[in-house]
Amino acid sequence: MRLTVQTDYALRTLMFLASQEDSQKIDDVARVYGISKNHLMKVVQRLVAAGFVNSQRGRGGGLTLADEADQINIGAVVRAMETTDEFVECQMGADNHCIVTPVCGLKHMLNDAVEAFLMHLDQYTLADVVRNKSGFVEIFAAA
Repeated sequence: MRLTVQTDYALRTLMFLASQEDSQKIDDVARVYGISKNHLMKVVQRLVAAGFVNSQRGRGGGLTLADEADQINIGAVVRAMETTDEFVECQMGADNHCIVTPVCGLKHMLNDAVEAFLMHLDQYTLADVVRNKSGFVEIFAAA
């Protein structure tokens, strides 16, 4: 199983914001991670729409966490960024063309596995991820 690049960038953006004192520019996030600003803009739009990040446009604007890091649940972030209900073809409703779906038990096993994965992530917050805040600050300053 692999999370999408958008989820990876979303989690990294949240880590960056959680480790900073002031609002940050998308340019700064893209620069420290060496990732595409255009791609990151799409990710940030999704984070804003999901209520994890606040964005203020214009001079003096930037990105901030919408809530304290200990209130941002990692499982909720992954659910907001991933399509977990279409893990395999048999979960895709009308787009399912697998001939063994009527007799196969794999769909239910995978549903349970994905749910267990997400429930595990539900135990953690962004504060747990950035527990070593000074380490993050040091790495970002060197980037």
